[in-house]
Amino acid sequence: MRAINPWINFNGNAEEAFTFYRSVFGGEFTRIVRFKELASEEFPIADDDANKIMTIALPIGKHNVLIANDVPAFMGRVNENENRSKIVVAAESREEADKIFGGLSVGGEVEGPIGDSPWGTYAGMFRDKYGIEWIVEFDPAYNG
Repeated sequence: MRAINPWINFNGNAEEAFTFYRSVFGGEFTRIVRFKELASEEFPIADDDANKIMTIALPIGKHNVLIANDVPAFMGRVNENENRSKIVVAAESREEADKIFGGLSVGGEVEGPIGDSPWGTYAGMFRDKYGIEWIVEFDPAYNG
């Protein structure tokens, strides 16, 4: 398997969240499609949903892409307090793990502080300010 690309549903703030994620990971969006770009007689789009994100993609590292969309109003809201996703970031060093953990957890809730784990990795877990659950881990067995 070359990569696993997580896809996250948002309630109208996908672009804001991805701008924040880009500020931590760097890079550029490879795709931004708004619902209004897909509107047609066969696929009508409500005015309130026109500027919402149908697809946004941010490459992370060499082979991974973080992808998301806003859920249109007619489909109902995503429950941001349920476990709608968990994204695992495999860092290449403890320093990179600290940087990513420190950046993404700002304004969020740390569920497990980053540190040495009983299973031999350096890891931490948190829910970011957008409700997305992340695990950041450095495994010296794979990266050492």
